[in-house]
Amino acid sequence: MLISQPEPENGKSPYYDIAKKYNIKVDFRKFIQVEGVSTKEFRKSRIVLNDYSAVIFTSRNSMDYFFSICESMRVKMSQETKYFCKSEAIALYLQKYIQYRKRKVFFGSGREEDLREILMKHKENEKFLLPCSNVSNSALPDFLEEKGFDFKPAVMYKTVSSDLSDLENIFYDIILFFSPHGLKSLFENFPDFKQNNTKLGAFGDTTAQAMEDYGLSVNIKAPAPGVPSMTMAVQKYLDKYNK
Repeated sequence: MLISQPEPENGKSPYYDIAKKYNIKVDFRKFIQVEGVSTKEFRKSRIVLNDYSAVIFTSRNSMDYFFSICESMRVKMSQETKYFCKSEAIALYLQKYIQYRKRKVFFGSGREEDLREILMKHKENEKFLLPCSNVSNSALPDFLEEKGFDFKPAVMYKTVSSDLSDLENIFYDIILFFSPHGLKSLFENFPDFKQNNTKLGAFGDTTAQAMEDYGLSVNIKAPAPGVPSMTMAVQKYLDKYNK
């Protein structure tokens, strides 16, 4: 079974438990990777970073690439800049880059809905910058536009396909996908890919739809009634297969 995600750094994963329980081999391999845009590329956006009084961070990636651009362009954000973060963990990560000042940092519980509520309280007084990827699964930009925020999305990093050429002659019984980008990477690496007898798993409706758009069959899907996670969906499938 191939899981199209990076191998866990701590060596722990429920997929290893599945491998042991059902006596199967499990491999991890990331199908996509994130790269920062170059300073030259970012300059084409004509965004002046210090024109913005507030920055919205939805992930650590967005923060890392934002401050990387700041460093490469020799921009130092004002000490009065406000930072709005999707979660407390992301907010605390700010300490890596700035002197953490609680009155200038706002964060939600990790749910985008909570972040939206916090942003609404500051809508009238701030000019917002939203560091983001070239491909976003977030509805936040649509929300900001709909509510009339003074904001600008800034593409500072991009999702690209990994090189999977070493997998060309390796065949798996099961491959699990977690985003449409993973499927895009599969076909960019192997344009003539045929599903044949391989069972494919899709996490989320958009991934399942992308799989069908590529003419593939979804054999394992999560979340679904009684199976909120992909690991549970895989176990349910294997239990049925082994009967």
